[in-house]
Amino acid sequence: MESESQKPVKELTQHQAAEEAADLRPQLIDWGKQYYDADAPAVEDDVYDRVYARLVALETAFPAIVTADSPTQHVGGSARGDLPKVRHEIPMLSLGDVFSIDELKDFDARLRENVPANYAGFDYNCELKIDGLAINLHYENGKFVQGSTRGNGQIGEDITANLATLPSIPKTLTRPLTIDVRGECYMPKQAFLDLNQRREAQGQAPFANPRNAAAGSLRQLDVQVTADRKLATFMYNIADYDPLDTRTQSGLLDELAELGFSTNPTYQVAHDMDDVQAYITTYTGQRADLAYGIDGIVIKANPLPLQRAMGATVKVPRWAIAYKFPPEEVETVVTDIEWTVGRTGIVTPTAVMNPVQLAGSTVARASLHNPDYLEVKDIRLGDTVLLHKAGDIIPEISQYVAAKRPADAQPYPIPTHCPSCGAELVHLDEEVALRCINPSCPAQLAEGMNHFASRNAMNIAGLGPQIVAQLFDRHLVTDVASLYQLTSDQLLTLDKFGEKSAQNLLTAIDNSRNNSLERLLFGLGIRHVGAKAARSIAAHFGDIQHLMAADADAIVAIDTIGQIIADSVVTYFSTDQVHQLIDRLAAVGVNLTYTSGAVVTASDSPFANQRVVLTGKLQELTRPEATEWLEQHGATVTGSVSKKTDLLIAGEAAGSKLTKAQKLGITIWNEAQLQAAMTENNG
Repeated sequence: MESESQKPVKELTQHQAAEEAADLRPQLIDWGKQYYDADAPAVEDDVYDRVYARLVALETAFPAIVTADSPTQHVGGSARGDLPKVRHEIPMLSLGDVFSIDELKDFDARLRENVPANYAGFDYNCELKIDGLAINLHYENGKFVQGSTRGNGQIGEDITANLATLPSIPKTLTRPLTIDVRGECYMPKQAFLDLNQRREAQGQAPFANPRNAAAGSLRQLDVQVTADRKLATFMYNIADYDPLDTRTQSGLLDELAELGFSTNPTYQVAHDMDDVQAYITTYTGQRADLAYGIDGIVIKANPLPLQRAMGATVKVPRWAIAYKFPPEEVETVVTDIEWTVGRTGIVTPTAVMNPVQLAGSTVARASLHNPDYLEVKDIRLGDTVLLHKAGDIIPEISQYVAAKRPADAQPYPIPTHCPSCGAELVHLDEEVALRCINPSCPAQLAEGMNHFASRNAMNIAGLGPQIVAQLFDRHLVTDVASLYQLTSDQLLTLDKFGEKSAQNLLTAIDNSRNNSLERLLFGLGIRHVGAKAARSIAAHFGDIQHLMAADADAIVAIDTIGQIIADSVVTYFSTDQVHQLIDRLAAVGVNLTYTSGAVVTASDSPFANQRVVLTGKLQELTRPEATEWLEQHGATVTGSVSKKTDLLIAGEAAGSKLTKAQKLGITIWNEAQLQAAMTENNG
């Protein structure tokens, strides 16, 4: 169906063009519903883009074949039935796409031919095309009153409560304006990786890319889910607003920052196509290093009056275009499919491939997520496959190359028994995941111990996966409680262990006995309970005995704890095995009470109600350690700099956030100043 398999449009008759367009429209509509409405794309973006571009070419060459239901005549998707509707007084348009520099030059030539004479020498403003979800924020007299999705451009979904959980969206502007501000809500790359890891650990299908993850997060009926997913925003437009002192798109971005919004500081004014191409070249090279996903560059006529003069078609503005990055795909061969068991018992297939260079790194493995995914992709041993990075992050197989499939290749058999313990595998609660439910499975116990020892859990330095594997292989441990009974003589039997390394590990294990309860709760690996939830629960109940006696109603009464987490905690502590484990932990001296102390209140902390941003590389502290301490002392730690930011803490190699903070006159500290404050306010 892709355009390269079709005749050139100029060689078609109108009848042939109409027949082909009639075939393309339902496929594009179906793909669009999967992408926009279900947040689960059925094909890669470049496949959709090529088919859509073919339809545009057909309808442009033969205007008589355009139909009212054509995807070219509508923006985005539809509004979900379970969310309130919002009508956009000013339509939210999408952007036209180009896929090459030649097409971009054609756009420039067309625009310059049609601009009013007094704008003949206009500039462009170049901006990164963020891979997120378009949103509209409505303010009345400077107060945030409503937020919505783009929907079909005319009618979107009311997601006010969800957007209100985002730290980057100001609740009050610096001026009492009544305006609609538009921009992009996105999920940073690290947040996307963390979310998919949590989903797979819970037996859920992973999101395909950060854009769909952001969309799915914003359209949740439970706002706490949205709040936990670390979404961020970049705003770039004010609908129907023409202040006297702002006459350009670049100036508008500066004004949005002054009003309190998060804007992307990478924009650049381009005086001609050479400048535009230089900008594209720069960010094509830096794309993999950005903390968020981009899928192209947006080029806009910079003068705002020119934008209004040029207007728009039914779907796209005439004064802007999106240059889409070409898909970076490489071919490689699948040599094996490995099945690994996680700490929650989920068995995950991974394709092992001949190593190839892709987007700046060597790739030899790609997750196949779950059995359904493997069967839908139909990946077989010996297949030549196309490999790309989903959202510029995760190596992912697009498809196999049918012409290169070995004649004897067979569908890969889905295992029926655990590769670690041999127990029968099951599906639970309609999960897409395959799961081993044997509580004594060695692989699960080992993975659980790795999690128990991790930095945000019990923080046992030196106890890594290789050492844990040896401890289990040599039957030196059976569960996390048995860690506290290890001896120096036992550790000296491990590979590459000497007296010093053995003593260091024993010291780290011994020190972990004194951790506050929230670290133990997180380390136990209770389903759905992250570090933040563990801290809230531990602070509320005080000790593990009170928590174990609590019912779901008592747990869900805690602010920020939902029903799913409460039910999971009750289920976990309902088994005799867990009670016995807690007794063993108590017997070896592990602390079972909350000792971190309450969060310091506004009356006794200089950080209370302060918005703090961390950037750059810290030398003595880790980012999570600094964030945790600041939040415990009343600060709100955010990911972006805005006029609302009170303090920026800059480590080594701080980049655009530091530059923006300097420009806005925000207080800037180095790591030494933070450590001095931590010593002074060590409450």
